[in-house]
Amino acid sequence: MAVRVSEPVAQALVDGRPVVALESTVFSRLGLPGPAGAEARRRAYEAVQAGGAVPALTVVLDGVARVGVDDEELARVLGAERKVGERDLPVAVAQRWPAAATTVSASLALAAAAGIAVFATGGIGGVHRDFARTGDESADLMTLARHPVVTVCAGAKSFLDLSRTLERLETLGVPVVGLETDQGEFPAFWSRRSGLPVPHQVGTPDEAAAVVRAARSLGWGGGVLVVTPVPEADEVPFDELGPIIDAALAAAEGAGITGGAVTPFVIERIAAATDRRTVSANLALVEHNATVAAEIAVALRADA
Repeated sequence: MAVRVSEPVAQALVDGRPVVALESTVFSRLGLPGPAGAEARRRAYEAVQAGGAVPALTVVLDGVARVGVDDEELARVLGAERKVGERDLPVAVAQRWPAAATTVSASLALAAAAGIAVFATGGIGGVHRDFARTGDESADLMTLARHPVVTVCAGAKSFLDLSRTLERLETLGVPVVGLETDQGEFPAFWSRRSGLPVPHQVGTPDEAAAVVRAARSLGWGGGVLVVTPVPEADEVPFDELGPIIDAALAAAEGAGITGGAVTPFVIERIAAATDRRTVSANLALVEHNATVAAEIAVALRADA
C-alpha cells in the first residue's frame, strides 16, 4: 500500500524510536461531539509523548493515505466529513477524497503498512446486538487478526454484543490480554466492568510486551489486543448504562439507521442522556490508552 509517512514519524522509525499510531475518527466530528475531539487529540498526543513515543495520526487527505500529519493539517482532520475503513482505502485514494477520518480497521492497515507495531484507540467495534438478524459485525475484528499490530483500547463499545465479540476474537485467534482489568473483567468502553471475564491478564505494560514478543516468536502474524479499563473516577457504570443504551439502539432502529451510521448516532444519544458523562469518560480512556500504548511501544523497542 502506498502510504505517505510524515518526516518526524519516518525519522523515528529509522532511528528505532517507539511510535504509536492513532486513529482519526475519534478526534473528528464523526467521533466525539463538539470540541471534545480536539481535546481528545491533544490529550492523546501529550500522553504518547510523555511516555517516550512519537504519535502518528492516520488519515486520508486529498486522496493520499497518511501516517503522521503536520500541525497545520489538524483542522482538516478534525473537520473530516466522512470516515474510511480498511475496505474503503482504495476508493478514497483512487477518487481523491479530500479528507477522510480513519476508523480502527483503516488505522491498523496504515500502521502495518508503515511498520508501526503499536496502535491506540478508544474502543474497538465488534458484533452488534442484532447480529442474528442483520449479520452486522465490525470490520475491526477481522483486521485485528490480519495485521501484526498491538491494539490498546478500553474494550469494545458498550452498546455491542460483548459476549459474541469475545467469541469472535477467539475464533479469529486474536490474543486478548487485560491490563489492570477490574476484578478480571473485560472492560466495556465507558465502564470498567462488563460481567464477562477477560481471557488473560497481565500486571504491567512490560508483561503485555512479553506476550507480544512470544506471539511473534511462535509465528503469529496477526494482532494482539490489550484491553485496559477507563480510569475509575471517570467511568459510567455498565448497569446504569443498560436502559440508556437500549433506548438509543431502539431510536436508531426506529429512524432506519443502519451500518456505520449506527455508532455515531448511538454515541450522541447516550452522551445526551448521561449529561455528557460518557464524553468525559471517552476523553479519559483515550488518554489512558495512549499512555499504555506508549509504555508498550517503549518496552518493545527496548528489546529490539
